Amino acid sequence: MSIWTRLSKMRRPRVFRRKGHVVAVAVLLALGACATQPYAPPPDAPGFFMGLIHGFLSWFALVAHIFNAEIRVYAFPNAGGWYDFGFLLGLSAWGGVAAAASD
Repeated sequence: MSIWTRLSKMRRPRVFRRKGHVVAVAVLLALGACATQPYAPPPDAPGFFMGLIHGFLSWFALVAHIFNAEIRVYAFPNAGGWYDFGFLLGLSAWGGVAAAASD
C-alpha cells in the first residue's frame, strides 16, 4: 500500500475540520460585508408609462446610441419593477406590429 493511500484513509484531527468551518464562515461574512442596499429612486424617476414609451422607442435609441454614447436605451435610475414591466410591454409591442404587418 502506498503512502498516499494510507494518508487518504487517515482521519483528520477535529481541529482541522473545525478550521474549515471557521474559514468558510469568515469568507461568507467578508463577502456579506461588501453588500450594499440599492438607493431609493428619486421622486421624478420614470415609472410604468415612461417604461412603456422607452420600450417602444428602444430600437431607435439603440441605433442612436451607436452614434452618440450619451443616448441610453434604458433609463437609469428608474422606479424599479413597474418601469421594467412597462419597458417589456413596450418592447414586445414590436412583435405585435411585426405580426400585423406580415398578414
